[in-house]
Amino acid sequence: MVFNPDFLGTHSEEGQANPLLKYLQHQSPEVLARVARSASPEIKQIISQNVQGLVGMLPSEHFNVQITTDRENLAGLLASAMMTGYFLSQMEQRMQLEASLTGSFSLSKDGKDDA
Repeated sequence: MVFNPDFLGTHSEEGQANPLLKYLQHQSPEVLARVARSASPEIKQIISQNVQGLVGMLPSEHFNVQITTDRENLAGLLASAMMTGYFLSQMEQRMQLEASLTGSFSLSKDGKDDA
């Protein structure tokens, strides 16, 4: 997954009022790149499938598909993909936590632990 730090140099009216953007502007490129690379292959695959579904996917061997959009719609698509990635990352962490907790103790049939 790639992160474009150049967008942090944006000085729009919205950007100046956005505390998250200000926070990101103060992060080193290395930190931003490390966070961007932290997505698992499973998350990347799901995001890719989601974006392809949003854009429309025709088999490339039979169609030469070109998609045209404007800046606002593309920004919305990217924001959706980013939010999907954040959501999936949180769910992946939850799944791993549940798996580790399930492996560390067993639950009886009535829902109480055996310890």
